[in-house]
Amino acid sequence: MSMFGQHARVVAAQRRMHEAREAVALPASALLARGERHPWAILGVAAGAGFVMGRMKMQPLRLPGMGSLLGALVSEATTIGASFLAAHSATQSAVEDA
Repeated sequence: MSMFGQHARVVAAQRRMHEAREAVALPASALLARGERHPWAILGVAAGAGFVMGRMKMQPLRLPGMGSLLGALVSEATTIGASFLAAHSATQSAVEDA
């Protein structure tokens, strides 16, 4: 592949990364705003998640490739959860404002 083809692929990858960051920015900022309004709920969720992860037996991580697979799944689940919480908090704050 030529240098121009490689450059085009890099530019396309950078564009996709920029679009992905923009898609996650709104839910993440809404989640942070909700955390500022309700700090005890966010702290409780974080403590519960830390306790569960600490008690889990991480035997699948001994298999080659499972660590990155589980990491990707946790990352995707976190993104989906942040989007859900942001949508829920936006709907809830719209109801409270009315």
